[in-house]
Amino acid sequence: MENRNAKCSGQTLLFAFLGGTIAGAMAGFHFAPKAGEQTRRELKRYATKTEEELIEKAKEARALVDDVVEQGKHFVTEKRADVEATVRAGTETVKKSMEKCCS
Repeated sequence: MENRNAKCSGQTLLFAFLGGTIAGAMAGFHFAPKAGEQTRRELKRYATKTEEELIEKAKEARALVDDVVEQGKHFVTEKRADVEATVRAGTETVKKSMEKCCS
């Protein structure tokens, strides 16, 4: 058989990761050495901590996205002004050329 570099799509990798995570969690619950109540408390604390961290990271990401959007708006405004100035200069040059040619 022929060896090929198999490339997985991002979606395939995501599903594989999630499947492994779920399988690992199920195995952890099954073989957990602690009592159910204690495990649930720890899981709740972990979930709350993770949620808070995710919210903080989401806020940071949102701030970065907002910054990039603002930079993009500024860039577009500058380039639009440059293009408009170039078009005006070209129009003036064409008018002057036409006046020289036709007069």
